[in-house]
Amino acid sequence: MNIRSQISMVFHLDKCIGCHTCSLACKNLWTDRPGTEYMWWNNVETKPGTGYPTLYEDQEKYDGGWVVEDGKLRLRLGSRKKELANISYNPRLPTLDDYYHPFTYRYSDLIDAPAGDDQPVARPVSMITGEDMDIEAGPNWDDSMGGSEIYAANDPNLKALTEDERRKFFELQQLVYFYLPRMCNHCLNPSCVAACPTGAIYKRGEDGIVLVNQDKCQGWRMCISGCPYKKVYFNWNSGKAEKCILCYPRIEMGEPPACMHTCPGKIRYLGAILYDADRIEATASAPEAQLVEAQRDLILDPSDPEVIRQALECGIDLKIIQSAQKSPIFRFVKQWRMALPLHPEWRTLPMLFYIPPLLPVTATLSQEGCYELDSSFFSSLESARLPIRYMASLFTAGDEAEVITVYRKLLAVRIYKRAESVGDITMETALQALKEAELTPEDVEGIYHLTAIAGADERMVVPPSMREQAVALGVEADTQEFQEQRGVGTLYWPTRGL
Repeated sequence: MNIRSQISMVFHLDKCIGCHTCSLACKNLWTDRPGTEYMWWNNVETKPGTGYPTLYEDQEKYDGGWVVEDGKLRLRLGSRKKELANISYNPRLPTLDDYYHPFTYRYSDLIDAPAGDDQPVARPVSMITGEDMDIEAGPNWDDSMGGSEIYAANDPNLKALTEDERRKFFELQQLVYFYLPRMCNHCLNPSCVAACPTGAIYKRGEDGIVLVNQDKCQGWRMCISGCPYKKVYFNWNSGKAEKCILCYPRIEMGEPPACMHTCPGKIRYLGAILYDADRIEATASAPEAQLVEAQRDLILDPSDPEVIRQALECGIDLKIIQSAQKSPIFRFVKQWRMALPLHPEWRTLPMLFYIPPLLPVTATLSQEGCYELDSSFFSSLESARLPIRYMASLFTAGDEAEVITVYRKLLAVRIYKRAESVGDITMETALQALKEAELTPEDVEGIYHLTAIAGADERMVVPPSMREQAVALGVEADTQEFQEQRGVGTLYWPTRGL
């Protein structure tokens, strides 16, 4: 095994209140300068919705991620020759209109306006050209399903739903939506890295953070097309690509990223995981129905003596192994099997996982407008207002059974804790729910603690960066040189180092 360490994340969507504090923290820290006005490295989308940039999930339009052809993994963008032939013309890029035209206001209009009967207003002006403009879109224009018939109704994930399931989203009496925070996934098999013609994008050997070398970047923007999540951006002022750096200066100081540190809902979890780099290609090439399980299998148990032994042989520092043992990511993703990757069918092996939202759970609405309560306090999965098929399109490449398994665990935890604390559900019923969900009372207490009680040091176990050792070993330099030699289709980075 070629064991590596990777910083990974879990977002608990039942706890997200859509406040955008994470987005503003990132914006103020990293993208408040010329050329980055339209960039939101961290953004919070309303689902159903078309997202940011608009319809980024439509890979027939953008050709992002990977595909398997004749049993081999290749970039959806095409071959290296095809990429080089189109290097000066790339129709698969989002336009500024797909993001939004950044604007501010000419506040001097409020002061300089002549006296009159009408209240003066500040005229919106472009942050790029400085000219007057009409505001027609924003980075979260369909927040809480605003303009749902234009934006939410065009969500690509709705294509698999029946008319009745679509109705559940858009009829006023039973309107339902949830929030989906997004940032760079710092994937194990990043298609942005493979698409870069100059080798400017690379994956740090010590922690797996994906970065852009600003000295090497030539602004070809193939990385933007290659990333299916559209989390690489082009700085029009510098002519370079930019993206989320996972606040690595904070990570190196032992602090969590700004978006995670400021989250009021405490939905974000961070920690190190160990994985076998030799199995990346096989995992990413798995059939769609097996992608989620294959990615789980790629993650190794940091408490397994054999894994520890081989990790030490591969140069993983003992402090990182100990950090991985405390990581909440392993428990949510591997041990409890509750967190799922976003669009695993894109085969980038994202290292950001989501616990799907269960709310609302207490009732559904009939066609006559009457509430219909389930026989138990919580609604059944069959009557859930968030269609299982929709959640499967988002998180499991269409595998509804995998989503149902996660939901049964979420329901079982709630039923057990209610039986324990309120008593209106019998403990016999609660234990039966745990049995069906394949959980133990000890699992429930662990899930409950991490979800509702755990402090910041338990939710965000920042691993030691070991940056000095990495630089001494030349890992970063070797990584870039190796990827330049491999060119498009890079799946691995050097085996030497941390």
